[in-house]
Amino acid sequence: MTVYLVGAGPGDPDLLTLRAARLLAEADVVVHDRLVDPRVLDLISPWAEVVDVGKHPGGPADAQGRIHRLLVGAAGRYATVVRLKGGDPFVFGRGGEEAADLLRQGIDVEVVPGITSAIAGPAAAGIPVTMRGHASGFTVITGHQDPTSARSIDWEAAARLGTTLIVLMGASRAGLIAERLLLGGLDADTPVAVVESATTPDQRVAHTVLADLPETPVHAPAILVIGSVAGLDVTDAALDDLVATTAGEHGGSSWLR
Repeated sequence: MTVYLVGAGPGDPDLLTLRAARLLAEADVVVHDRLVDPRVLDLISPWAEVVDVGKHPGGPADAQGRIHRLLVGAAGRYATVVRLKGGDPFVFGRGGEEAADLLRQGIDVEVVPGITSAIAGPAAAGIPVTMRGHASGFTVITGHQDPTSARSIDWEAAARLGTTLIVLMGASRAGLIAERLLLGGLDADTPVAVVESATTPDQRVAHTVLADLPETPVHAPAILVIGSVAGLDVTDAALDDLVATTAGEHGGSSWLR
C-alpha cells in the first residue's frame, strides 16, 4: 500500500511536474485541498473518486485527524491513492504530519515535490527573491499564526535578517505583520509586493511600502514579498535599463535575447 503525497504547484497546471500529472491520470482516488486550481483537478482520470478535504476558517477542530483516517482507509481499498496538496507538500502543507501518520499505520509514502508558491508567486510577478545588490537570501514564514500570540513567530528578529521575507497565508494579518516588522527596525519605506492568486487567470499584483501595508487590501490566497526586490519587475519593459544598471555596477556587459 502506497499513498502519494503530490504537490499541485502554485496553480497553473503547466507548472505541475511530469510525475504529478502522470499520477493524476492513473489515480483511483484523489484527496485534495481546497485551493488546488480547478484546472489541475481537470487532469484527474474520469473514473477516479475525488474527495475535497479542504479546510475552512472556523471548521471542525479534528479536520486534520479526519484526513488522516480517510487516507488510511483509502490506502486499504485502492491501488493508487493521491493526496494532492497545493504548492509543495512539505511547505506549510502538513505533508510531514500526514506522512508520519501513514507510516505509523504501516502504509508506504512517496512524496512528489511541487513548485512552492513562495518562489513561484514572486517569479510570476517578475520578482526575483534573490538578486545581487538586493538580497542574498530569502526567508519563508507562515502568516497563519497570530502575531500577537505568546508563541508567535519572532517578527522583530525576522526584520533584522537582511533577507527577502516571503509570507504565505498572511492575508488576514498583513497589517499586524507590518506593525511587528516596523517595531523590529525594518524601514517604513521597505518595498512590499502583494501577489494574489499567483499563476492563475485571477493573478493580481499590488506594490506598496511597509508603512502602508496595513491600509492595502490583501485578498487570499496571497503572497507577501517584503524587501528591496519587491519593488522590481524584471519582466517589464524596463528590463534593459535594469540589466544595464546591474551590469555597470558589477563591471560587466549587458545583453538581452
